[in-house]
Amino acid sequence: MPITSIMASPTAQIIQSYLNNPRLGNIKNVVFIFFIFKVLSFLNTTFLVHGANRTYRELRVYLNALAFKYAKMLPSVKNKLDRELGKAAKDIEDKVAPQDDKFPRYTVLPPRGFSEEEMTAELERYSDLPHTRWEEGRVSGAVYHHNKVLSDLAALAYRKFSSANPLHPEVFPGVRKMEAEVCAMVSEMFHASPKAGAVMTSGGTESILMSCKAHREWGKDVKGITEPEIIAPVTIHAAFDKAASYFGMKLIHVPIDPVTMQADLKAVKKAINKNTVLLAGSAVNYPHGVMDDIVGLSELALKHNIGLHVDCCLGSFMVAFAEKSGFKMPLFDFRVPGVTAISCDTHKYGFAPKGSSIIMYHTKVLRRYQYFSAPAWTGGIYASPSIAGSRPGALIAGCWATLMHIGQEGYIKECKHIIGAAIKVRKAIEALPSLYVYGDPKTSVVAFNSNKYNIYDISDQMSKRGWHLSALQNPPGVHFTSTIPSADASDEFIADLQSVMADFEAGKIKETGSTAGMYGMAATVPSSVVSEVACAFVDALYKP
Repeated sequence: MPITSIMASPTAQIIQSYLNNPRLGNIKNVVFIFFIFKVLSFLNTTFLVHGANRTYRELRVYLNALAFKYAKMLPSVKNKLDRELGKAAKDIEDKVAPQDDKFPRYTVLPPRGFSEEEMTAELERYSDLPHTRWEEGRVSGAVYHHNKVLSDLAALAYRKFSSANPLHPEVFPGVRKMEAEVCAMVSEMFHASPKAGAVMTSGGTESILMSCKAHREWGKDVKGITEPEIIAPVTIHAAFDKAASYFGMKLIHVPIDPVTMQADLKAVKKAINKNTVLLAGSAVNYPHGVMDDIVGLSELALKHNIGLHVDCCLGSFMVAFAEKSGFKMPLFDFRVPGVTAISCDTHKYGFAPKGSSIIMYHTKVLRRYQYFSAPAWTGGIYASPSIAGSRPGALIAGCWATLMHIGQEGYIKECKHIIGAAIKVRKAIEALPSLYVYGDPKTSVVAFNSNKYNIYDISDQMSKRGWHLSALQNPPGVHFTSTIPSADASDEFIADLQSVMADFEAGKIKETGSTAGMYGMAATVPSSVVSEVACAFVDALYKP
């Protein structure tokens, strides 16, 4: 049928008449105005929070990523990218999960179960696989003590409570009591009031997830917020990104002061809006060991009646016992009136077995928003305090036993040792003319960069001497984390770093190592490609 005939049909004329209706025109105008308003609001918020330079950089990154997304649709580009990613995945797999024909691979249950003697031998073989010498303090973080007494104590607790599950408090009353006592002890360390409440979780990430979930529910219930937002500095732990992704929240990252490395309070103030339910700061942050201005964040939280989470997962018992150990420390805990939640990892500087952390709230009312309940479930009335249902009571027992064994005197002793070693390392770094320390680290982490050499090359040279340092980015850097093992080895670390820097100054080192290559690549390709490589690493972890 000719186009002119279609356009002249009664149906087309009715549609045309409808489209020309002035009322519809008004609706179209309203929709258009609303769209423009949303776009301008987004740009205005982004500009106010990030400033002109960062907004320009982020816009450029976004446009590059968009162009790359459509470029990947071209068969030639897609095929080349798939080949390169495949090579990267294979390299990662070979490094993370190397195959050894002499080492058996178990992918199905053995027809006959292993005897105790056979099982002991297999456990020894797995324990003896080649690894970084963490026992000698050569790993930054990760392992926080090498005390045989503590390890034996944890093993004893595990044997006695290996079947325990706090989901059934009537069956395992001892575990229930130990968890409540650990929560009370840690809350007291952070100067919580009698109104406060706490819960034990599986680690810092879960503690942060729970706090974000609780503040989301509080914002919805008390303030009617349905599009909740979190405001935090770019140095905040990635668990906040995970929480935002899991719980449908928006995380607004604000910049840090380039000198102090603390959250920019002016940017935080500009970012607060009607949807803000939570501000977050670190005491101390993972990248640089710097403590954000918690008092300043508290003033903003109180003014706008919003939550304030202080992430002490890494600071842990070091920040809690620093004052008693003779170190000056800004206020950061529940003595600051605007603080509504604190996360603290007992499995870091509490030296408890891996898999324990505490999330604390300034009131038990706020803690309630963390809980989950299903009163109408056919299996019975169900409620749980955190993400997990069943939880390992043995880890709770191990945590309780560790805290009770060490006591306040023991933690003060280790705090002096660990922070003292970090201060010594910091002074040694600052004495090297081509290195500088980021910010004013308060406890156990010292982050540094070079004004003359590629910091990742320096890190790779330290790796050749057996040290495993943590690489940082945006800005580039590495950090040394003082733990009991690494504090014991701090003099060796300083000597090796001085030797490496002397080699650089003498022109003996010129090659670019793997870390420099990896982070150089990450800075030049779209984040989606970096994510693909990161996911390939996670995939490799599950190769038998």
